[in-house]
Amino acid sequence: MVWGVSFALYEQTVYDERLGRIVNNNLAEYHVPTNMDVGSMEALWVDEVDEDVDPVGVKGIGEIGITGSAAAVANAVFHATGKRVREAPITLDKLL
Repeated sequence: MVWGVSFALYEQTVYDERLGRIVNNNLAEYHVPTNMDVGSMEALWVDEVDEDVDPVGVKGIGEIGITGSAAAVANAVFHATGKRVREAPITLDKLL
């Protein structure tokens, strides 16, 4: 959940135009959300037995679960501001 919010609002890779290198290649310059940015969330567990997945019945959802979250944040920004931003991250300069 936090990953989707981070993708929509924070994460951006900045390249040096001359050298083609990534400028913000560490966590000191690469912005990710903190607890204060995200707020409270509730994760729910769905009890389901699926023996076709693997013998243990474990399913990995990782990236599948965040696919729609960045779009949901973009839609929330559109409904709040009336401006459609189609490029991540959604920053104030793109809303002006």
